[in-house]
Amino acid sequence: MENTLGEFLRSRRARIQPGEVGLPSYGRRRVPGLRREEVAQLAGVSADYYVRLEQGRGSSVSDAVLDAVARVLGLDAVEREHLRLLARPPHRGGRPAGTAVRPGVRLLLDRMAQVPAFVLGRRMDVLAWNALGDAVNGFSELPPGRRNAVRQVFQEPRAREFYREWPVVAEETVGYLRLYAGRHPDDPELAALVDEVSDHSAEFRRLWADHRVREKSWGRKLLSHPLVGELDFGYETLALPGEPELLLVGYTAEPAGPTAQRLTLLAGWTAGERQEVAG
Repeated sequence: MENTLGEFLRSRRARIQPGEVGLPSYGRRRVPGLRREEVAQLAGVSADYYVRLEQGRGSSVSDAVLDAVARVLGLDAVEREHLRLLARPPHRGGRPAGTAVRPGVRLLLDRMAQVPAFVLGRRMDVLAWNALGDAVNGFSELPPGRRNAVRQVFQEPRAREFYREWPVVAEETVGYLRLYAGRHPDDPELAALVDEVSDHSAEFRRLWADHRVREKSWGRKLLSHPLVGELDFGYETLALPGEPELLLVGYTAEPAGPTAQRLTLLAGWTAGERQEVAG
């Protein structure tokens, strides 16, 4: 059985050199970074206690100990929350959330006519989009089972051309999926997705094993569209009220800039295609 907590802690202490935390660096080390005993010493707990935590046997660990370990390992706010979730996995019941988009959200998407927008659900499934979001990303061209941000980044043949900063997008995508995994440790569909993409992509396997976690609240997305060329977007991610696992993602462009002009062109072509289909 996978010990995600232990793997996360080992990956975080491996990136810290003894000198960075005031410890002498001498002798050969079998593994990079801090030893378990050193983390325990700096966190003010016994070595045996910390070893049990790395072995996944620390379900009763206190907030104070988690905060001390997080401080020693230099965890940021997102990593600290991830550590808490791994140490004390949430117990969830009831129907799965984040699997359906209510009519009001779909209407909101359609009213955002000048903004490429879409909705992400569990495991980064793409659940809904507006016309311009589709024109930019090509969601409707994919079979329903392929409409997933992870599959798009790592399995679509054009992904490395489409995402001009593909390594950045790949790292962000895996980091967010790791964050989701901490919130839903017993999701069998997540395990199946990870196995599928791991079989397809060595880069995904490397990034998944690195255990980095990332929020995707806002940022930028640089694309190379097959019809209109380079598109430089900012993006904002909003959790929908009442459905915290549904995320509305909107792309933004500088008014009157090259991307805005190309979006106008793309919107015109898209509208023309829809009229031809309707006719």
